[in-house]
Amino acid sequence: MTDNNSPPGSPKVNPDHNSEANPLPKDDSSLENIVRRFQDSMSLAKKHKFWETQPVGQFKDAGDTSLPEGPIEPPTPLSEVKQEPYNLPSPYEWTTCDMDSEETCNEVYNLLKNNYVEDDENMFRFNYSKEFLRWALRPPGYCKSWHIGVRAKTSKKLVAFITGVPARIRVRDEVVKMAEINFLCVHKKLRSKRLAPVMIKEVTRRVHLENIWQAAYTAGVVLPTPITTCQYWHRSLNPKKLIDVGFSRLGPRMTMSRTIKLYKLPDQPATPGFRKMELRDVPAVTRLLRNYLSQFVVSPDFDENDVEHWLLPTEDVVDSYLVESPKTHDITDFCSFYTLPSSILGNQNYSILKAAYSYYNVSTKTPLLQLMNDALIVAKKKDFDVFNALDVMHNESFLKELKFGPGDGQLHYYLYNYRIRNALRTSELGLVLL
Repeated sequence: MTDNNSPPGSPKVNPDHNSEANPLPKDDSSLENIVRRFQDSMSLAKKHKFWETQPVGQFKDAGDTSLPEGPIEPPTPLSEVKQEPYNLPSPYEWTTCDMDSEETCNEVYNLLKNNYVEDDENMFRFNYSKEFLRWALRPPGYCKSWHIGVRAKTSKKLVAFITGVPARIRVRDEVVKMAEINFLCVHKKLRSKRLAPVMIKEVTRRVHLENIWQAAYTAGVVLPTPITTCQYWHRSLNPKKLIDVGFSRLGPRMTMSRTIKLYKLPDQPATPGFRKMELRDVPAVTRLLRNYLSQFVVSPDFDENDVEHWLLPTEDVVDSYLVESPKTHDITDFCSFYTLPSSILGNQNYSILKAAYSYYNVSTKTPLLQLMNDALIVAKKKDFDVFNALDVMHNESFLKELKFGPGDGQLHYYLYNYRIRNALRTSELGLVLL
């Protein structure tokens, strides 16, 4: 769930991608430091009035080891859950957005395309495709009632949107049914109407009606209280275009031709048996992924239906590749990325930045560095301009070596009504939210 003014991975990249010139940043992003900086920078009047009323980790409790891990509030009897929707300001009304409807899907797409997350300089805005939205919002067991819109009563125009999808998230040894909350978007002209808190309460109410009491979400801003804070890293695939549109800058003492040469990739993947994932691979990929994700503190609990939905390749939505041993035909390694373009605002020559986002990657026989280099090669062949990755799971081990540069965007992960006593290191997080 992303606050309107919060790029969850601002596209701007540090000036020089040269990996020698870009050491890993010092860890000043620990939760304690973020909370301290946040508290230092704000007056009492600016505190998060809404979030202080919610069952989430509170800043004042950060580092309190006496608090138990797990649910913050117990479930309410379903009969006591509010049955009627929350009241909206009088010019607006709730609507349930049926993503199977071409007309509704178009409305959601246009609302997000024109009003969703931008970078700080207003140069880029996420442009989720309709195919992507249908994929993201219709996983196994999804609830249509969790795809919530707000319309203007008179014009019937869709002016705000928020969604939830069901997920099983494992926290340590406990598998918890949760909602993943996403796509919180309010039309730019209505940002002062305080619609967002009502929408969050309404999606929470509808999730509770399904007897689910926890949720996971992300934001580019600091709210009470992140379970971890990740950084976006960017790997140029089309450096000339990225520099032309202002996404990245030419490094000091670098010419365009040297920069293009620096990021050049081989024409073909290097790993024998590297191929696109197929339907027949779902059981093997599920085993590989479940085994890999079991080592992280927080990760999804995927079964074969989930893997088929989230990871089977879908054109312009998600790409997945695996390594099949030429000798034994065992599936030994797996990598995946999803497609999330951004609109380029106010550029004469380009309108779309085609970005790949690292998703789930598992290396058992092929070194992760080699596997991810092959992923970069296939992404380049598919005309992506940039490959983005968060420093979650084992990603940190390949970022510098494969010439990723740190961006200035941070992504904060949150759990609703579930306390984790100590903030996680990014390498302890095995969850990627779209």
